[in-house]
Amino acid sequence: MPANLTPDYFKAEEWFRNAGTNEEKILALEEMLKVIPKHKGTDHLRADLRRKLSKLKDTATQKGKAGKQVDIFHVPHTGAGQVVLLGTPNSGKSAIVGALSKAKVNVADFPFATHAPVPGMAKYEDVQIQLVDMPPITADYMAPGQVGTYRNCDLIAMVIDLSDDVEEQLLILLDFLETRKLLIDDATPATDAQGNTLGRRIFCLCTKADIAPAGAFELAQKSCDHLMPFVKVSTETGEGMDTLPAFLFDQLEIIRIYAKPPGRPADMDDPFTLPIGATVHDLARAIHRELAEKLKSAKCWGTGVYDGQNVHLTHVLHDKDIVELHFG
Repeated sequence: MPANLTPDYFKAEEWFRNAGTNEEKILALEEMLKVIPKHKGTDHLRADLRRKLSKLKDTATQKGKAGKQVDIFHVPHTGAGQVVLLGTPNSGKSAIVGALSKAKVNVADFPFATHAPVPGMAKYEDVQIQLVDMPPITADYMAPGQVGTYRNCDLIAMVIDLSDDVEEQLLILLDFLETRKLLIDDATPATDAQGNTLGRRIFCLCTKADIAPAGAFELAQKSCDHLMPFVKVSTETGEGMDTLPAFLFDQLEIIRIYAKPPGRPADMDDPFTLPIGATVHDLARAIHRELAEKLKSAKCWGTGVYDGQNVHLTHVLHDKDIVELHFG
């Protein structure tokens, strides 16, 4: 009996073939088992997939017991959020990170000057946002393990060089994102049924606006069939660079909250950053998870309240609110 495999299955199979880590292979195999047609014609194939999946999970468990190896593509999160750049060779990723941070990036006119992640911190008002320069990808190559950095970040910046073939770059980058289920859409949620992280929020960062041909930015927008924000910048002239940190803050969908100890002024220099929609109790957990269980009451200064108003622990906070927590 023919297997009659679907396009979704072949996409998942391609994801498996291109996976650089066991974790990615496990995700891809789980997706293949999820979308494969279930009939007698696929019995042997499904059994083979389950064997591969079991073997990979056993291998992952054994490695965990033996001790973890150093993963150069693991970039610890710091600051208010982590933004990882994705682009083809010479797209301007390093120049962006270098211009917004003090990171020692290697800005060069030749391809593959970046071999490993290079993190830097960009400042927006009173918070730091982590930017991560990454090795470039091509239609035929990406560094093994590289996808894990994108899987674990908060936001992906898809970098397009406006002075080059924007349609070809978009084709390569979108294919990378789609085949690895990093692009959130109707078919790919943020997490799968097992709770594995899949898609990420993405925007398109268009570089080299100073040397781009007329209409290149509009062509990039028109050529992308996924809804996402587009930003145009130039590190040479500074176009768009002064407003980019504020844009990143908005795209991270976070708010700043200033803690006020009872009887003392609020700390206005080092805010806590929380997701939009966070509550007073979420703030308490961010300060100290165990102490949050003893939270009794709170006062708030900011949006929608009068100064020092007593608020419920489920009160939804807003950017730049000041909160005084009282513990029992």
